[in-house]
Amino acid sequence: MKILDRYLARQFLRIFLICVLGVPFVFIVIDLTDRLDTYLAESVGRVNVLEHYIFDFPYQVLLAFPIAALLAAVFTISRMTRHFEITAAKAGGMSFYRLAAPVLLLGMVISLAALALTEVVPKSNRISKAALEELDRSQDTRLSFVFRGEEGRYYQIKRLDAARRTIANIRIDREGTGYGYPTYTVTAATARWDTAAGLWVLEEGRIRYFPERDVTLTFRYGELWQAAFSERPEALLAQPKAPEEMGYLELGRYIDAIERSGGLARKLKVERMLKISFPFTCFIIVLFGAPLANSTRKGGAALSIGLALATTIFFLTLIRIAQAMGASGVLAPEAAAWLPNGIFLLAGLAMMWRVRT
Repeated sequence: MKILDRYLARQFLRIFLICVLGVPFVFIVIDLTDRLDTYLAESVGRVNVLEHYIFDFPYQVLLAFPIAALLAAVFTISRMTRHFEITAAKAGGMSFYRLAAPVLLLGMVISLAALALTEVVPKSNRISKAALEELDRSQDTRLSFVFRGEEGRYYQIKRLDAARRTIANIRIDREGTGYGYPTYTVTAATARWDTAAGLWVLEEGRIRYFPERDVTLTFRYGELWQAAFSERPEALLAQPKAPEEMGYLELGRYIDAIERSGGLARKLKVERMLKISFPFTCFIIVLFGAPLANSTRKGGAALSIGLALATTIFFLTLIRIAQAMGASGVLAPEAAAWLPNGIFLLAGLAMMWRVRT
């Protein structure tokens, strides 16, 4: 690397690290201040609160990646523009494209780091949520939900009464591979929890086997003991995992379960694609921010911050609009997830093309 490359990289990384660690801290302080009364009213322990925010920190860092990358690019390039360092580099025979290469390369590295972080964040989010789970234990009834069990089983439950340890209207789906391990669907009007055996007993229902295509075996039963369905009623009361608590593959399996149960999962499909498209926002927004900062010679830090915030607000608005369009079926989930990135990529390339090199 040339001396100028190292200089640019240091400036960019210093600003990026300050923002990517500072912005989540501000969000956490605001959230703590807002929820402090609730924690005190529910007598939540200080250790639980601390654990919640420690494990929530990676998620906040991931959300801060794009704005931190944009601020780093805008501050780095605008500072060099105001101090005529870019003019000096051009006079020395270096084009703006070559000058901005380290910043763009770091933007891609940050995108790949964000992509890796998307698989770490769901685990930390689950731990963070579990630390405050006592805040959500007031209800003994849960209606119309899907629960993912072991060995690929999915339970679609109409009504759970944890106090009485009963279920009304349940359907169990498991995907198989053939006659040795067939796909099956079990339905029952009611189910009861057997405390001694530690499992659910289904009553008055049917079981259908699908060993191969166009082959169905159906049996009626009065009582069916489900050894694999051993989740306690209290465990089933837990709310379904939010998209940010599931990785890409896990969210895909959850979407399949919902669709097999006859539900719509367009919104979740958009969320799934965002797990790939969102990390690459960092590179695209750096590509957009570098020529934007170069075009402004006046204004100082205040203008740089204003440009970054305006761009971020516009980008987040686009994401929300695209999500709504994907959830309503106006756009395919893939198109909805990548639409904001596509718009900013085209704008960034157009601005790069118009830069005086």
